[in-house]
Amino acid sequence: MAELMWALADGQTLPVSVAGEGEQPVVLIHGWTCQRSHWQDLLANPPEGTTLLAVDLPGHGDAREVSVSAWSVTALADALFDALGDVENPVLVGHSMGGAVAMELARRKAVKGVVLVDTFVIPYGDLGEEGAKDIESGFYADFPAAIDGLVANNVGPDLPADQKAALARGMASSPADCMLPLWSDLLRWSPEGAFNDIACPIHAINGDLIGDAAKARCAGRVTEWHQQGTWHFPQMEQPAIFAELLGKVLRQL
Repeated sequence: MAELMWALADGQTLPVSVAGEGEQPVVLIHGWTCQRSHWQDLLANPPEGTTLLAVDLPGHGDAREVSVSAWSVTALADALFDALGDVENPVLVGHSMGGAVAMELARRKAVKGVVLVDTFVIPYGDLGEEGAKDIESGFYADFPAAIDGLVANNVGPDLPADQKAALARGMASSPADCMLPLWSDLLRWSPEGAFNDIACPIHAINGDLIGDAAKARCAGRVTEWHQQGTWHFPQMEQPAIFAELLGKVLRQL
């Protein structure tokens, strides 16, 4: 596995882990308070014919000092649009918030396909203002405790306890001054504009937690693949099965 840096228009850089030597670039976009190392099992076993590019988004992981004009889904998509300048026709794979970023990026850049990884565990577009306030209030009150609760309620039993604890510690160490406004923006994000604008196929690899409202919104727009027995982190909870499912999705694009 190699490491490189992608340059942004303002001179800042984003770290990227690279695995595989195939012709098809696949950009791996992590979720809120997460980091590129959460794809480490997939990076160790790239699907045939791919080059995997796992990036740390601004404010996250090794890019925690990288800033954007506003802590929003669209600003992160704009940053990736800059960074991906020479990467042609990629597949975008986004976990959780990374799926929202991938959808916004696909409105700006020609891509071969978008793969959402349990993105709609939150029913974006159907949450409403009161629902957003109810979710975000605990994070503003006690960020580390709310992260602990998020991990406890969204990580399935297949992830070993030590890895689950490490995941919670890493997420809670994210800079709250960046993460909280980004969380507020994400909870109010609607996918409708992206659904209307995106011309490429959209697939989703989902765990067991996707609700009926999200399924109804995605019906006819997203091809769903169910990774049964996983919760919100299928790529970490069952990495071998996830890699197999992703390979099947990629072969259909």
